Amino acid sequence: MSDQLKFIVEKLNKEPFKKNFNLITFDSLEPMQLLQVLNDVLAEIDPKHSVDIREELPDQTAKRMLNILGILKYKPPGNAADMSNFRQGLVVGSKPVIHPVLYWLLQKLNELKKRAYLARFLVKLDVPAEFLQDDVVFETNKQYEELMENFKILHKECEQLKSSGLSTAEIRRDIAAMEEEKDQLMKRVERLKKRVETVQTHQRMLEIASQLRVEKEREESLAQQKQEQRNQLFSAEQRLQRAQQHLKNLRHAAADAKPEGLMKRLEEEMKFNSYMVSEKLPKELESKKQTLSFIQRVVSEQVMDQSDLADLEAKIQEVNSEISQLIEKRMRNDPTDDKLSLFRQQAAIISRKKETKAEELQEAKEEIANLEREIAQKSSQARDTDGSEMLRGDEFKRYVSKLRSKSLVFKKKRQELADFTAECGVLQRTEQILKQRLDNLQQQLQGVEQKRGISGFSDTQEELERVSVLKSEVDEIKGRTLDEMSDMVKKLNSMIADKKTALAPVIKELRPLRQQCQELTQEYDEKKAQYDSCAAGLESNCSKLEQDVRGLQDECSQAENQYHYLDLMKKIAEVQLQRAANEMKAYVSPDPQERKKALRDQYSKNIQEQENLGKVCVLSMDFELLSGFHKAQALWSVSAFFSNKELKLREKQKLVRESHGPNMKQVKMWNDFEKLMECKKMCFLKQQIQVSTEQMIQEGGEDRLIL
Repeated sequence: MSDQLKFIVEKLNKEPFKKNFNLITFDSLEPMQLLQVLNDVLAEIDPKHSVDIREELPDQTAKRMLNILGILKYKPPGNAADMSNFRQGLVVGSKPVIHPVLYWLLQKLNELKKRAYLARFLVKLDVPAEFLQDDVVFETNKQYEELMENFKILHKECEQLKSSGLSTAEIRRDIAAMEEEKDQLMKRVERLKKRVETVQTHQRMLEIASQLRVEKEREESLAQQKQEQRNQLFSAEQRLQRAQQHLKNLRHAAADAKPEGLMKRLEEEMKFNSYMVSEKLPKELESKKQTLSFIQRVVSEQVMDQSDLADLEAKIQEVNSEISQLIEKRMRNDPTDDKLSLFRQQAAIISRKKETKAEELQEAKEEIANLEREIAQKSSQARDTDGSEMLRGDEFKRYVSKLRSKSLVFKKKRQELADFTAECGVLQRTEQILKQRLDNLQQQLQGVEQKRGISGFSDTQEELERVSVLKSEVDEIKGRTLDEMSDMVKKLNSMIADKKTALAPVIKELRPLRQQCQELTQEYDEKKAQYDSCAAGLESNCSKLEQDVRGLQDECSQAENQYHYLDLMKKIAEVQLQRAANEMKAYVSPDPQERKKALRDQYSKNIQEQENLGKVCVLSMDFELLSGFHKAQALWSVSAFFSNKELKLREKQKLVRESHGPNMKQVKMWNDFEKLMECKKMCFLKQQIQVSTEQMIQEGGEDRLIL
């Protein structure tokens, strides 16, 4: 999971997002901010998603994001239950849902951009079958699918052209092949000219062919202008129909309206707006301001530790206790307030109901506005698909009756088709029977021809008839071929002239460019050889300098380690000398309290205690061997020793309990101080290494600057 977050933060900090996040700030984003980051990534993939989600309803945001993720073929993990959780998490901006989506999108950003671009042109429309029965809708849908296939082919060709870079050798080969084709065309043209020169009116035919070409081009331009004017007329008619429908709706709304109803509606709307402006919105604004001031105050305060939190909790408990005491005091001292409490509760209930009804009314208005937008969008889509307005009332009934009549016609046609199919089966069977009879008759005819000695006569006659038919067809084809050849000659002459005029300036420009290309190629080879030799020398110098730098760095690190080791040994020796001086000072001091602090006295005291303990153990071992007086004396000495020892241990326990809290705090402070000093040490070492490397680079000259 940490690797995933690192990858997301790294990608968001780069172009084109430039979010300037780190792991902490990204992980602490609010759900709305996290949804805005996801929306920004989707907007980079498809620019039409570049919106501010604060100005959009959550349902619309979730619907739009689910739509684009479905187009991009994102597969959320899990089954149907997990799918519902995925939708809910996307609505509320849950981190476990949005982080994998961001990781998947940022991994395949360029591929998803291409997929989103293609989705705008390759999404198939689900047209119901009953609408496809209409000829206009069917033809439009068919044309749409053909355009989609053409777009696929053109996009593939474009990608192939982008991926296949043509080299100069290929261009030269193409030019040579074009020159060969030109020579062949010239030869064919000469041959065709010789054949055509025998025709007397060939000049007149060429003039007529040129005039025909000019007229065809003019006809194409006029047809294009006619099509453009038709499109403009169709769009103008559509705008006129929409304006008429809008005018009709306005008139219908004005006809049903009465002055009393309008006044009542305006009064209700005015009351609602006055309530919103005077009561509801100021309360919400005041609450927002309080929340903002509280958040600003929290942000402006310093970081609080555990002790500050404990103080705040204690203050909160004190204030709560004071509030409870004041409430009890008020309940005891103000009996008239009990009479008014019922009315206050009723007023509070009425105000809450009023607020809820106002919120419900606002939501209903938003829902009505959304539904009106959807109706307008659906009507515009219907106008775009078939160019007609949305059916309403009587028009829809007429449309349904028309569909029923068409369904009756369809059933009749289907019955006729079934009859034709049955008749076709009967005719096929009749054809098979007639073919069998023909085969029998041919066998009988062949037997009769063999008997009469003229076998194969019928086959020869059929072959002659077939050959005569083929000869007539060949003659017709020859006649058409001569006409086509004359047309081809005219086209070839015009194409050759066009090619000559088009290729002449290109060939003139190509000749000096070839010579220039040869010169540049030679110069490039020389410069490349120089560059390779220079690069090899620089690489060798660079490797040597790198080895020197690594050796110097190793020596520097060894010297630093030795310096730190000797410095620590020196400090240890100084501490030991200081301890020895303090010991001598305490031992020589005339003050008995100072002498007790000496290590010699402390060690001698510990030795004496251990000897006493040993004696006690010996006494306990030989207790049975002692006499009565000696036993009592031994028991007294043992009890005195243990009581003294218990007093000392209790004093130590008391001291430890009293100093435990400050000592733990001091230990924590000392650990923090050690960490701070370690961090400063590392920063100082890094700075020293950087300064030393800069000095080495400055002292090394140009070679070290190149490194």
